[in-house]
Amino acid sequence: MRKMLLTALMGMALAVQAFCQIASAPARAEGEGPYTKLIIRGVILVDGTGAPPIGPVDIVVEKKRIAQIQTVGYPGLPISENRRPKADENTKVLDLEGHYLLPGFVDSHGHIGGTGQGTPAEYVYKLWMAHGITTIKDPSAGNGIDWVLDQKKKSLANEITAPRIFAYTSFGQGSGGSISNAEQAKAWVNTNKAKGADGIKFFGAKPEVMEAAIAENKRIGLRSIMHHQQMDVARWNVLHSARAGLTSMEHWYGLPEALFENRTIQDFRLDYNYQNEQHRFGEAGKLWKQAAAPYSEHWNKVMDELLALDFTLDPTFNIYEANRDLMRARTQEWHAVYTLPSLWRFYAPSRQSHGSYWFDWTTEEEVQWKENYRLWMAFINEYKNRGGRVTAGSDSGFIYQLYGFAYIRELELLREAGFHPLEVIRSATLYGAQALGMEKEIGSVEVGKLADFVILEENPLQNLKVLYGTGSIRIDDTNTPVRVGGVKYTVKDGIVYDAKKMLQDVKAMVDEAKATENVQLKQPGLDW
Repeated sequence: MRKMLLTALMGMALAVQAFCQIASAPARAEGEGPYTKLIIRGVILVDGTGAPPIGPVDIVVEKKRIAQIQTVGYPGLPISENRRPKADENTKVLDLEGHYLLPGFVDSHGHIGGTGQGTPAEYVYKLWMAHGITTIKDPSAGNGIDWVLDQKKKSLANEITAPRIFAYTSFGQGSGGSISNAEQAKAWVNTNKAKGADGIKFFGAKPEVMEAAIAENKRIGLRSIMHHQQMDVARWNVLHSARAGLTSMEHWYGLPEALFENRTIQDFRLDYNYQNEQHRFGEAGKLWKQAAAPYSEHWNKVMDELLALDFTLDPTFNIYEANRDLMRARTQEWHAVYTLPSLWRFYAPSRQSHGSYWFDWTTEEEVQWKENYRLWMAFINEYKNRGGRVTAGSDSGFIYQLYGFAYIRELELLREAGFHPLEVIRSATLYGAQALGMEKEIGSVEVGKLADFVILEENPLQNLKVLYGTGSIRIDDTNTPVRVGGVKYTVKDGIVYDAKKMLQDVKAMVDEAKATENVQLKQPGLDW
């Protein structure tokens, strides 16, 4: 019976993320470069390290790496031409005086969709790239490890238009059955590395298995993340994972449980059923109230231990935001233009589709979740304040959160939690790279690193909304509302992509799907 239950739980965890393979991305048909020499002139640089902006700056890229960063003047004065890096007949020059340039963004929790959502890889990748996301961590390889590794290889060679991909396999994926002891766990971990995976995503297992798998994975040099799902968190919370050597936790499950003082198990309603997702998410909204109070002795003790273990938190605030304001999430303006009909159907209330648990979502649930966020954000912000690493992940493709757009919303929510905008950008870039073990290659704009950039005309530190593909609303001199912002260029490996053109490509995909199916997006339960 126990073996049957383990097998069922593993299958349920994988089903949450996996929906079989989707259409692979076509051969790259966009992007210019890499160039023998590229000079980007006159930008205001936000380098991702936490340093304040500086400019005007000229940046020299040779093929795919940053070769020089040169300050060339002062704001409000003509640029000193004699200080500028020299161009020759083989140099491509982009004159972008006054534009803002940031490191390419790292989405630390980026599923590449599935057949349940009906999202081809090209659609997902272009939404990401159009929002400046040049690297993603695929947590659980939901389309199959072989498929993801093929896309990873093609992206690395820039044969497709896609972010750089890091493939984390769900623990036990492809094993053909349950993993019930330490030896089986170690064997699977080594097989996973031999296949070429970058790490493992755990959902839960008995402590003997978790301990062995995490330790072996760390020993062979791979990284690990975990969604501490409720089915196993009573005996294995975040502290157990961090002590065993886990690299990072996803979301927040397992953290409140580590903060319990006057209980050992969440105060579940007595008719709770984990397969009923309104139960699952409704009860989750009460969980932080059951944890130790912010800045209390136990709260501080847990935080200090996680900090000492150099543990990474990847909160994915945005993916749960519909829980505190369902109408806002459903009516985000980009859905009408950029959300595929198949994805819209997947979001609709359903007892089967993961994250579509709106059986009877009420004001009461939303109020509880607002308080949940307040307490959750307090922990995340203080963890950052004490030197902890917090990354930015979106978990898009679920719960009304659209690829790319949801990532920018995650940045806004980090800001709401108390992060300075420069701290937000650092979480989105350098800290994301550190969590992947890639900080020597990506994550900041420094000489020698790969040329991954986000370039836009507006200052994102003043208003993160200008990073959305739909931009931000402003009133012009004639008292007319206009749109400003949106990423202008995304640069990956020295290849310059027109971000707005990629959004046009996505719109064309959506328009074609709507015409083929003869449908328009409608709010659930309404005919208009």
